[in-house]
Amino acid sequence: MSMYAEERQQAMAQLVAEHGRLSVNVLAEQYDVTTETVRRDLSALERMGLVRRVHGGAVPADSLAVIESGLGERDQAFTAEKERIARAALELLPPAGSTVLMDAGSTTSRLASMLPRDHRLTIVTHAVPIAARLAGSPQIELHLLPGRVRSTTHAAVGSETVVALGNLRADIVFLGTNGLTVEHGLSTPDHDEAATKRAMVASARRVVVLADASKIGTETPVRFAALDEVDVLVTDDSIHQADHKALTRAGLEVVVA
Repeated sequence: MSMYAEERQQAMAQLVAEHGRLSVNVLAEQYDVTTETVRRDLSALERMGLVRRVHGGAVPADSLAVIESGLGERDQAFTAEKERIARAALELLPPAGSTVLMDAGSTTSRLASMLPRDHRLTIVTHAVPIAARLAGSPQIELHLLPGRVRSTTHAAVGSETVVALGNLRADIVFLGTNGLTVEHGLSTPDHDEAATKRAMVASARRVVVLADASKIGTETPVRFAALDEVDVLVTDDSIHQADHKALTRAGLEVVVA
């Protein structure tokens, strides 16, 4: 027997409270609805203050689990999709001799490992794993941004990082995000991370966001860019058609890998 939306949402909130964290897919199976319906339900519950949306699901509103997952944990999620997204992003590389800004993250790290060996670029990054991966690459002139390195993302953040980015003009930035919606734009849970990403957006002529489809429809507390500040979104083919249309209508070029 089908449930009314209000009944289902109430049951979802109860289930999330009992389990501490539940994924969109588990909730969709539990209530025999689409993942898109679950995302709408979770958004409604978040507005009521009953849950907090996190990467791929929800936690109780008062849960500390809203803190972002570590880089290792994120790297294990959606690996095939991230591989395809990084490969598609290669097509967007600027001409040889250009300056490329690379944000921290598991998908941008994959892109860094795929950079062609015959394409000379200046790469500027605040991500220690990306810098380690590119150090010694003969075709790359590597610049590592200053700042305090966060244990969760292994990326430099803080006022030093933001100041350094303010003096930079990059041809393109490849950027990650924890959440992306038409209403809230691009967001992340951490204020320092958001300030660094905001400075990256401001310093690049072209802004490309690499985000698997699980991030679409998710809102995290701190916005760092509105959709009109982004040129291209590269995502995977599990993006919902309605989301694809809404993002395209908002003026975003959506590349599906």
